Amino acid sequence: MIENSVPISTIFIGVNGLIAFSLSYIAAFERIKTRVWHGESKQDVAAQPDPLANPSPWASMVEQSTQKFVKVQANDNGLLQRKIRAHGNFAEYVPHALLLVLALELMQAQTWLLWLLGSSLTVARIAHAWGLIKTYGPSPGRAFGFFLTWFVYIFGSVACIYYGVVNLIANSN
Repeated sequence: MIENSVPISTIFIGVNGLIAFSLSYIAAFERIKTRVWHGESKQDVAAQPDPLANPSPWASMVEQSTQKFVKVQANDNGLLQRKIRAHGNFAEYVPHALLLVLALELMQAQTWLLWLLGSSLTVARIAHAWGLIKTYGPSPGRAFGFFLTWFVYIFGSVACIYYGVVNLIANSN
């Protein structure tokens, strides 16, 4: 057995790492389908030099291999932007929330609290990404994910402060 292990945090860090990879893959795959290599729209592409006008051998090889597997999507209806934001939003919120769970586990907080925060975070970020990708504008999944993430931030932060203060008081006696 590993001394001072943090198995609950480790589980949620791993699960959320796979979600981060999945969202990254979804955004990258959409770039291939829309052929928008930089930015989030055809207008962004128009402002850039065309990498396929005179492609390097590397660019040519990548283009040929990806186009064999992907049907090019001509219209850009904002789906790429939503997929990029789903990944970006995940990357903005999850690291700090996982640090809250990890800190609480290191402080030997109640196991139910760790599972509550880790599970809530994971469900929240999946719901938010799904709602953001599927719907332009407000959506139930996006709202549920956003507010559940706030719950994790608030409840996890208060719990960290509580356990930190309790530990300081106990160690000062």
